Amino acid sequence: MVQVQLRMPEEAVKEIDKLVETGNFKSRSDAVKGIVMIYMESQKTRKFYQMLVERSEEARKNPEKLIPLDDL
Repeated sequence: MVQVQLRMPEEAVKEIDKLVETGNFKSRSDAVKGIVMIYMESQKTRKFYQMLVERSEEARKNPEKLIPLDDL
């Protein structure tokens, strides 16, 4: 793993500390890693959803090839 040092607004650090205090994360480091991983997963999910929307539109235009998601 690579170590990264960063500066954050004080309010963001306070929010991270709250997450640690409430037991959502073990430490600030775990919280930042977790938040970054959640963000990365949300981007993957967004891209996947967009692909599904595009495929569904393609299915409407070419019903002989694909079934629209709405029809499932």
